[in-house]
Order: sequence, then structure tokens, then C-alpha cells
Amino acid sequence: MITGRCECGKVAFEVDAVRETVTVCHCNQCRRTSGHLWASTVAPADTLRFTCDDGLAWYRSSDFAERGFCKACGSSLFYRMDGDDTIAIAAGCLDTSDGLTTGKHIFVKDKAGYYEIGDGAPQFRKL
Repeated sequence: MITGRCECGKVAFEVDAVRETVTVCHCNQCRRTSGHLWASTVAPADTLRFTCDDGLAWYRSSDFAERGFCKACGSSLFYRMDGDDTIAIAAGCLDTSDGLTTGKHIFVKDKAGYYEIGDGAPQFRKL
């Protein structure tokens, strides 16, 4: 069982398991919604259970996906594509990240110029 939450605790959840790799997205939209880059793992959507959803809100970020966040503290928590049976979960909101590794970087063509990617994980200009 893996648990996670937003900064203020008004969104808390548990999930049976997550993918062991983290995808780091450098696209402009992820950078704007997270303040830097979006690092997430994935789980089957039907295995995610909210233990508190008082602060949970969803933002329709495109015509094919939405992002879940806490409306109280602003934590960026989830990304889900329409019709998909998985949900992306922000790696930083998990209570433990033991066993997770960076699997790949996507949309590196949009990466901000103030940092370098040096972890050796594969990099893709787009998805």
C-alpha cells in the first residue's frame, strides 16, 4: 500500500501499487501548472482511493485531459487522460519514494534554460 497527500492534507489517498519508474515532463503546460517540471508515476485509476478529498478539484487542462489539485494549498497531484484506465500521480506527493527511479524525460524541447538534465535517463523531444 502506498499513501500520499497534498501539502495541507485536504487531499489524501492510498493506492495498491505504482509504476516503479517516474516520467519527467518538461512541457510548457506542466512547467506552468507545477512551477518547474512534472514528475509522475502511474497507477491503474481504479486502485486509487481517497481517504480525504475535501480539497480535491479538477482542472480541464486540454480537450483530452484534466489535472487534479488541492484547491486549499494548490498542490498539483494528478493527471488523467480521457478514457484512459490509468492515472498519473505526482511523485513528490507520495509519502515514500523508495524504489522509484527516473525512467525518462519527455518534451525536453520545451525545457527551461536554467537547468540541465544529467541523470542519464532517456530523453525525448516530444512524448
